[in-house]
Amino acid sequence: MIPEAVSRRRFLQFTAAGAGGFLARSTFGQTPPMEPKLVWHDVRDWGVEGKGWTDTAKYFDRLPARAEGKVPAPVWNLSRNSAGMLVHFRTASPQIWTEHVVTSPTLALPNMTAIGASGLDLYAADAEGNWKWLSVTRPAKREMKDQIISGLPAVERSYQLYLPLYNGTESLKIGVPEGEVLTPVAPRTEKPLLFYGTSITHGASASRPGMPHPAILGRRLNLPVINLGFSGNGRMEKEVGEFLVELDPAVFVIDCLPNMQAREVQERAAPLVRQIRQARPETPIVLVEDRTYANTPFLPDRQRRHELSRQALQQALQELRAEGVAKLWYIEGDKLLGEDREDTTDGSHPSDLGFWRQANAFEPVLKAALAGG
Repeated sequence: MIPEAVSRRRFLQFTAAGAGGFLARSTFGQTPPMEPKLVWHDVRDWGVEGKGWTDTAKYFDRLPARAEGKVPAPVWNLSRNSAGMLVHFRTASPQIWTEHVVTSPTLALPNMTAIGASGLDLYAADAEGNWKWLSVTRPAKREMKDQIISGLPAVERSYQLYLPLYNGTESLKIGVPEGEVLTPVAPRTEKPLLFYGTSITHGASASRPGMPHPAILGRRLNLPVINLGFSGNGRMEKEVGEFLVELDPAVFVIDCLPNMQAREVQERAAPLVRQIRQARPETPIVLVEDRTYANTPFLPDRQRRHELSRQALQQALQELRAEGVAKLWYIEGDKLLGEDREDTTDGSHPSDLGFWRQANAFEPVLKAALAGG
């Protein structure tokens, strides 16, 4: 486990560097940049990372078209969001443009800005190959053409661009000025981390698409990520499980308790694990308790809900282990957020600090599961 003091220092260093880069190129209140003659590259030509299926109704959907009518309707509707997807490319261009169309005109949410819900988030690899934040788009309408970054040295480097968390993507193109070269980089072929869960897994309330804990962990562990978070609808239904087991990830992370009461956990947790284990006998499975609401110390009913749902998940774990189900890992809810209660936007959904802390809690468990799986 990363010590809290070190975690906080790393987080502050990270956000300070990001804020400095953002302010350096911010154009709020300024004349929009003059558009040069651009050569556009459709990301569908080389593929986005984070898609579990190819047989989707729309290219940027998260579930296959045949899931419609089989999974609960809210799950299907939310699966049209492009949460967790990203695209890789290389270029030495001093400026990068994006042409992006989202599916919904509702760009922001009550607990998320338009950048997090509907924007694009650009990272660049430094000289050591570490991913560092670079810039974001700031959506103001469904169809946006943006100069996402300019003033870069003419040095070829790798980039990854995260897609919106709480909006669907109709189309996405990346542009560089005529005469510059953009080299597409295909999605990685390593087995991904698969996260199935709630609005928190989905990305609420990250400030930008690269900040939910699945994305942070993907960068830390250098692995692809499939994000199957469904806001308000991570409920361990067997109908969803039927699609989960079609995938062959490096690890399954099941993080649904924030959307479930104890009785549902009792009824569904063990059957879902058995369903996965039957199809994927060797793949590690990580079960995650619900995070503690920030105001739980003042609300006994919430404390009781945590206790009952966690007891139900722990009982399921013991039952499964007694049956001989192996390669099961567990993350306790009280370890997901800080004791200072300063890391959510609304008491429930993590802020960027909360997601950073969640990633710290997940990281050692995932490393152990991957090493022992």
